[in-house]
Amino acid sequence: MSAIAQDYFHDEAKAYEMVEAILWPEGPVCPHCGTMDKASPMKGRSTRIGTYKCYACRKKFTVKIGTIFEDSHIPMRTWLQAIYLMCSSKKGISSNQLHRAFGISLRSAWFMSHRIREAMRVGGLEPPMGGGGGVVEIDETIYGRASTHPKGRQRRVPINKLRIANSAHKNVVLSLVERGGKVRSYHIEGSTVQQVLPIVHENVSKEAQVMTDKAQLYRYSLGNFASHERVDHGKGEYAHYEDGRPVITTNTVEGYFSVFKRGMRGTYQHCKEKHLHRYLAEFDFHYNNRVALGVDDHTRATEALKGR
Repeated sequence: MSAIAQDYFHDEAKAYEMVEAILWPEGPVCPHCGTMDKASPMKGRSTRIGTYKCYACRKKFTVKIGTIFEDSHIPMRTWLQAIYLMCSSKKGISSNQLHRAFGISLRSAWFMSHRIREAMRVGGLEPPMGGGGGVVEIDETIYGRASTHPKGRQRRVPINKLRIANSAHKNVVLSLVERGGKVRSYHIEGSTVQQVLPIVHENVSKEAQVMTDKAQLYRYSLGNFASHERVDHGKGEYAHYEDGRPVITTNTVEGYFSVFKRGMRGTYQHCKEKHLHRYLAEFDFHYNNRVALGVDDHTRATEALKGR
């Protein structure tokens, strides 16, 4: 049986049971008082599916409270289908496509997709990357069109006479990729020492082997790590090899940027600056839960659901 043919994708009661099993593995937990083992399902024709009553605080609740489903009138089975589709599409799935597939309004589809991206975001402090001598590749890229620019950067000349220099009127994305591991991406104001290096030092272990391109901002600033190697793309240099294997290279992070840009340009096509961090969270989530790390589509969707 294919994944999309599972009962919980088509039956509302089964959908609630699925979500409850994932979010309440030890039984219902009252979101109002935090009590366990004091709630029971409410029954009756007029009772909504999945409604419980806590006999400690006497309040009603469902598994939706405190999750991305809260205050949503979209059926739970539709939410689960949308989560599965977004988690199984490497380059994303547009709100327009969700709107057509589920027969819901475009506004509702957009609302769903952004809430699911929020569930994909990693919250809290994470351990430094590259611990134990791992290799961490660092690079920035620019995303956007010449006709768009971040807030506060006003054009002084008409667009038809504008000469764009590097990231002056585009959004800058910084990504740190641990080779064979995970990625962390950030939307930053620009490619300067003050904007890039604090993020690098906060997220990369001092034991890491750091690899970058020949950008000037890295020239004298990464001496605190175990090593710092660079490749000069301006001279057509993309990798240094040992025994036929690329040892010094930034090809891993460049590959991540390739998937990110294909998805943004081919699937989403337009993204406002204020939402860029959510799209980055989605592509980071896909990369960090990829097949090469032993994560299949079903497990990826479950992880997104746990993110709430």
